[in-house]
Amino acid sequence: MKKLLALFITCWLASIPSLKAAEAIIVVANTSDKSLQLNRLQVRNLFMGGALPYDLDAIALPPENQTRVLFNTKVIGLTESRIQSYWAQMRFTGRKKAPREFSNEQSMLDYLIDNAGAVGYLPEGISVPNELTVLYTVR
Repeated sequence: MKKLLALFITCWLASIPSLKAAEAIIVVANTSDKSLQLNRLQVRNLFMGGALPYDLDAIALPPENQTRVLFNTKVIGLTESRIQSYWAQMRFTGRKKAPREFSNEQSMLDYLIDNAGAVGYLPEGISVPNELTVLYTVR
C-alpha cells in the first residue's frame, strides 16, 4: 500500500508543469573535501538527523517550496506531514532538531556559501559557486 501511494505521489508530482522543469535536485555542501560524495541513504540520514561520519549541518527549504516537495518524495521517501510528525516527536523528546529552514533557494545558497559544513538541496539548473561541492544528484 505504501509503495502504491508513493507511486501515486510521484506520478502526481510529475504531472505538475512547474515541477517538470526542475525534476532533478542537487545536494550541495560547503566543504573543503571536494571529492566528498554521498549516496541516497546518507543524504536521507543527514536530513533526518541520523549519524554520519562527516561534520555536516543540513539546512532545508520551507514546506510549501516545490524543491522541498520533490526532495522529500525522491530522497526522504515521506510526505511532509509524516516528516513534520517525526520532527515534532524528536523535539518533544529532546533528541534531535529539524534542519534550519530558509525562505527560498537564494537565501539557502547565500547561507551555504558563508557557512562551512552546511548542506542543502537546490534545483539542478541553479548556478553552483566554486565554493560549494555537489555531493549527490537526484534525478
